[in-house]
Amino acid sequence: MDSVAEAMERLRDLATRPAVAELAQLFASAGHELAIVGGTVRDAFLGRALTGDDVDLDFTTDATPEQTEAVLAPLGKTLWDTGRRFGTIGVRLGGYVCEITTYRSDAYDGTSRKPEVQFGDTLEADLTRRDFTVNAMALRVPELKLVDPTGGFDDLLNRRLRTPGAPEISFGDDPLRMLRGARFRAQLGFDLDPTAADAARRMASTLDIVAPERVQQELAKLLLSPEPSAGIRVLVDTGLADQVLPEVPALRLEIDEHARHKDVYEHSLIALDRAIELERSREHAPDLVLRLAVLLHDIGKPATRAIEPGGGVTFHHHDVLGARLATKRMKALRFDKATTEAVADLIRLHLRFFGYAEGAWTDSAVRRYVRDAGDQLERLHILSRADVTTRNKRKADRLAHAYDDLEARIAALAEEEELGRLRPDLDGEQIMSILGLKPGREVGEAYRFLMEARLDSGPLGAEEAERRLRSWWAARN
Repeated sequence: MDSVAEAMERLRDLATRPAVAELAQLFASAGHELAIVGGTVRDAFLGRALTGDDVDLDFTTDATPEQTEAVLAPLGKTLWDTGRRFGTIGVRLGGYVCEITTYRSDAYDGTSRKPEVQFGDTLEADLTRRDFTVNAMALRVPELKLVDPTGGFDDLLNRRLRTPGAPEISFGDDPLRMLRGARFRAQLGFDLDPTAADAARRMASTLDIVAPERVQQELAKLLLSPEPSAGIRVLVDTGLADQVLPEVPALRLEIDEHARHKDVYEHSLIALDRAIELERSREHAPDLVLRLAVLLHDIGKPATRAIEPGGGVTFHHHDVLGARLATKRMKALRFDKATTEAVADLIRLHLRFFGYAEGAWTDSAVRRYVRDAGDQLERLHILSRADVTTRNKRKADRLAHAYDDLEARIAALAEEEELGRLRPDLDGEQIMSILGLKPGREVGEAYRFLMEARLDSGPLGAEEAERRLRSWWAARN
């Protein structure tokens, strides 16, 4: 963490940049206050970059939205006011996306999913209504005066997430703040203050009044953080996960001396950590689809657990059930269709590799693995590797070598056969021409026959494909 002097120098550099300085002077000339707030001030103390392409800057002011529009009018810039109801006016200045919000003092009424918007009078009061003290610091501009009414700097030093006032009041004002506590644990590595954690346990059920879309956004930010498993633990330990992602705490299956199996909850978090390591080693950006799939890949186990007569434990078809459960949960959280389907497909396929580890596959089986994975193949590679969390080194090495071999075979076949473009040797037009058909069900059946032949035998060539097609058609009729 940077010293106060270093942080102030970084903030001073930001505040004196032409776009920010011009904005500050416009408000000052109009007789209004303006301050930089939120993560920007916090990040200055954490030594994080404050500039870059399309950087978001949050400001707060005593000006109403109408007054803010009047102040910005001389700039001749296009404004956006989609947040007007909440007091926010936006403008792009010099590469910065600036959102300027009137001082606020609003809160939920305990029943509605939308807060009752009320504007406030002072910067200090606005800051004390924010989620955590580390986010409740501001820099007045153009004066360059740091305002920290709730002890945010001390909490930064102690790496602590504390609410500005009583957590019951803060979380009552906006229950989503409880999820933000878990998200900041994952993003910043800070610990949630014990009083805040206790309040979250008591108030977890109030998340019911928060719109699913807002919950989804927080979960996505958490999962894309550097250490999502730490945030998931906060959600589970406080009971928040029971409200928003109950399939995860349900993974904590009772383990007794007669029917031993590994802790599925711990396994899932370890697998998530491993997937992130593989993501980084393969130089991939944080991938929400992959991380959701790894976290949820075993959620079908609780409902499918069966104890064998000899004491063994099985989870038959937990992959299929898990895909259905993940789809249901993600729809409830309003995830988009493409993300939901991709996660479900990965969960459905996550056991496929273990058949390869038990015995070498034919080329046909490898082709089908690639075909079924489709554009999820690289994610499936990472999920399958991350799923191996056994402490038995010999077993772990055997599975790792098996997957190395599978990836090598996929690469070799891909080079020989264009596996990335798996399709029959004849297209629909050619099939209709050869068999004298019109568009319809029979063309689809012929296409599927040729696709199976392609998967079984590799590229056939047009002549051999036509011979097989005619033979199949004659036998079929």
